[in-house]
Amino acid sequence: MRIQWAPSAAARVRKELVDDLVARGVPGDVIDEAELVVSELVANAIRHARPLADGAVRVHWKVKNNVVEVEVSDGGGTSVPRPAPPATWAPGGRGLRIVRSLAHEWGVVEEPNGRTVWASLGGPSRRRSH
Repeated sequence: MRIQWAPSAAARVRKELVDDLVARGVPGDVIDEAELVVSELVANAIRHARPLADGAVRVHWKVKNNVVEVEVSDGGGTSVPRPAPPATWAPGGRGLRIVRSLAHEWGVVEEPNGRTVWASLGGPSRRRSH
């Protein structure tokens, strides 16, 4: 799905993702993890990157054998997505640490017109991060 690059994007994506995964019969714990991870990835794209050329962020997910892979593509930014070091009182910086703790695998793919951050939940994916 393509969604306008705006702070409200994460809530809409979460609803679409959860509705789809429930309809596919994905286990509840995997749905909960996917909901949290997609929310963090979309929020990071809005906070730290530029939109794609059409002013949107692209969110894609697929399900195979109860393994959910989510991808969020944006127009890229000035920094490389990586988990921030733990900081007790920091107002942010926990998103990719949350993703790393829930996902079996996750990674970043640099592309000519942006970047895609992906995560695999519910079991190992068939791809490897670079």
